[in-house]
Amino acid sequence: MSGGHWLTLFGMIVLSWAVLYAMSIPPELRALEQTYGRDFWVSLCTITPDAAGYIRMVTMWALMSAAMMAPTVLPALATYDDLSHVSDTSNFGALVSGYLVVWFGFSIVAAALQMVLFQAGLIGGFGGSLSAVLSGGLLIMAGLYQFSSMKEACLAKCRQPMTFFMQHFEEGPWRNGLRLGVVCLGCCWALMLLAFVGGVMSVGFMGLATVIMVVEKLPDLGRYITKPLGGALLIAGAWAFMTAIT
Repeated sequence: MSGGHWLTLFGMIVLSWAVLYAMSIPPELRALEQTYGRDFWVSLCTITPDAAGYIRMVTMWALMSAAMMAPTVLPALATYDDLSHVSDTSNFGALVSGYLVVWFGFSIVAAALQMVLFQAGLIGGFGGSLSAVLSGGLLIMAGLYQFSSMKEACLAKCRQPMTFFMQHFEEGPWRNGLRLGVVCLGCCWALMLLAFVGGVMSVGFMGLATVIMVVEKLPDLGRYITKPLGGALLIAGAWAFMTAIT
């Protein structure tokens, strides 16, 4: 198999990050939102609480998911690519498409959640939290999930892609892509929702979260950061709640 499929994949990742960078909101504008109020920025922001705004939010989350999650699954894709040499039925594009379909579904839900939170006044026009209680709740939820058996089970599959694919290889690339997407979603959904804390269109948050999720899926290093990360998130969540009380 030629390397054209890998060039296409890496091109998609680079393009997604380039578009997200172009769409990112500078920190100074986020600060001005606090000064002038959310209504001022709603009139200027392209993401508005209506049907057109929802479509833009879905597109934005889809770009974020592609840019952030594709790098985390590269070892699994490489493993499947190696296995595909022994089967004429394998299709790399179908595998990636199945994976991205799952994350597109997540994007639909995340965009709906963003609209609900925005209309409730809990996040600003740029998607960042305006409520210490919301921030604390999201951080604690993500922290607790780091210690859950579901998180551990999903990470175990992500860290052993050869075993994962050998168990389901006969189902074909599309269904394997869907399975891989579901497992990956089980690993990372809570960390992705922390975008409402760090800023939905913050390149800094997206870059940091991507690095964390990539390392967490590595078999040798990942096991050493999952629970410490959970502890750090719990502490950060408790601190957010303390600031809300005081």
